[in-house]
Amino acid sequence: MNTEIREMVDHEGYIATDTLLDDLHITKREFANAIGLSHTAIIRKDRLHSVSTQQRLRQAMEILKRIEPWAGSISGAWSWYRTYPIAPLGDLTAEELVSRGRADDVRAYLSHIAEGGYA
Repeated sequence: MNTEIREMVDHEGYIATDTLLDDLHITKREFANAIGLSHTAIIRKDRLHSVSTQQRLRQAMEILKRIEPWAGSISGAWSWYRTYPIAPLGDLTAEELVSRGRADDVRAYLSHIAEGGYA
């Protein structure tokens, strides 16, 4: 299933995760843990709308959407995000890097690969 980013943004401009989580068949708790947030950051509206939560959600969504064409599906992108060790980034997965606040490193790595660089 091809989830568009605009399908994940509510009428107020906030990232809403329900469509993505339905496509991935995972819980809010699993998703929150995978992107380095607490469960309450996703289930409580005031926390979901905070700048830091929205920033982390946008980072994770951007990474998943960049990987999706290479992985063949959003589920494939999720598998890559959770399990693929990125050698130039210390053999950590995107999940580990994003959880540690290093989403920019993952995005830079993906840009490098997209421009024809070596993994």
